[in-house]
Amino acid sequence: MPDNNAPVFERLSDGRAVSHAWSGLTPDLLERIRARVKALAWLLLVVNGLGIAIDSVYFFFAAGSLDAIWIAGTAAGAALSVSLVLIATNRRLSHATVLYAALAFEVLICLDLAVLMPWFMWIDSGHLPVLTWVEPLIVLFPLIVPAPPRMTAITLALAAATRPLALAFLHLVAGVDADAAAYYMAVAAPAFAAAMAYAGARIVYGMTVEVAEARRMGSYRLTERLGSGGMGEVWRAEHRLLARPAAVKLVRAERLARDPEQRRVALARFEREAQATALLRSPHTIELYDFGVKDDGTLYYVMELLSGLDLDAMVRRFGPLSPARAIQFALQVCDSLGEAHERGLIHRDVKPGNLFVCRYGRRADFVKVLDLGLVKQHGDGVLDGDAKLTADDAVSGTPAFLAPEQVMGAEIDGRTDIYALGCVLYWTLTGAFVFEGKSAMDTMLRHVQDAPTPPSARAEQAVPAALDELTLACLAKSPADRPHDIDVLAARLAAIDAGEPAAEWWDRHLPEL
Repeated sequence: MPDNNAPVFERLSDGRAVSHAWSGLTPDLLERIRARVKALAWLLLVVNGLGIAIDSVYFFFAAGSLDAIWIAGTAAGAALSVSLVLIATNRRLSHATVLYAALAFEVLICLDLAVLMPWFMWIDSGHLPVLTWVEPLIVLFPLIVPAPPRMTAITLALAAATRPLALAFLHLVAGVDADAAAYYMAVAAPAFAAAMAYAGARIVYGMTVEVAEARRMGSYRLTERLGSGGMGEVWRAEHRLLARPAAVKLVRAERLARDPEQRRVALARFEREAQATALLRSPHTIELYDFGVKDDGTLYYVMELLSGLDLDAMVRRFGPLSPARAIQFALQVCDSLGEAHERGLIHRDVKPGNLFVCRYGRRADFVKVLDLGLVKQHGDGVLDGDAKLTADDAVSGTPAFLAPEQVMGAEIDGRTDIYALGCVLYWTLTGAFVFEGKSAMDTMLRHVQDAPTPPSARAEQAVPAALDELTLACLAKSPADRPHDIDVLAARLAAIDAGEPAAEWWDRHLPEL
């Protein structure tokens, strides 16, 4: 069972953070329960509405009119269902509020049914029912809407008490003559249903908590899957003690290769990525919080959660960037890569999808370099591991951003990342790849053989001549013809006169971030 004394937080639509440790469940599981509450409220509204309409017609012909008890009861049932729908859809209300409302709804709707059904039968035949719709509702509700055991027990006890209370109410208000046998069944039937419901609810809640516990990574709990690919998944997570969201990248043991050697290499690469990320301190490299291995063999590391979008999505959604913003993005990437190169680390997979653009504190257009999964150690490095993880003769990376030496399996160094960054500059300025072949192999061969078209010839906007020339220099076939190192590239980028207020772009296009 979870430690309910450790606060876990839910962020509401108005920005408030509230604890949901009372539930022992993660926000996404509580979100599913919220959706069930909403669906159940709609279902009961429709079913109750149809039943009331049909019964009212019959009641009218049987009794000659609709009396106050029937009108009040049917109106109350409809109002309860509508109210629960509105509560479940209000994103300013926490999961706790929605669940409490659902449990209160269960008790009140049982009370409503416990009055209406006996009253209907008494008017029609002068007899009282042995069973009502209260008993099925008592059994099914906690299975559909699981809650902590103590809350479930209290709710079931109150729901079961509605039948004898309803009989007492009808006797006092309308003179319904309920004998001892009727009171016995009004107590015994819902009590038995409540006992069955509690046993089933404990099982359902326990299974739900097990799911939440299985998602715990050290001090973090997974709350929402943000993406997946290959062997890895990325989840939104929350610290159990801090109101700080995070992102967790993990590789589940069952998704690894079955071959022992391939499995070993995959695990070693994942650990290597965590090591490389932890070594770097540039503010433009994603920050690592934690790293570990679960008992089931799942590897994970915890990193900062960013609000924004990657450069690939930004260009596809909003079109090519201005030269000024393209330069500012590239300079920040240079800062991250420069530190990595000083430590003998080559990224090998610099591409728009691995460059995340966000609001970061008070700064806009802040770039974070992600995914060091293909990082290679060059020269005397600082990482543990063996050469099999990053062999030079293996083609690794994304075809549209591969340097010729990567394609040919030749030795690589920091200028390999400079080539990829040139491809990124080209993409941000034109919205097109440097080369687009008919296949991945065709694209890679074009990087080796073909001369690139200048970005100024493909861009819809004016590209400064100096930036045009520098981009083509980064795309030189021979590493010797590119900028000597990342610092030289950064200096040449900074010398190009261009400027644009980044905050204005964000306020115009993505004000919600």
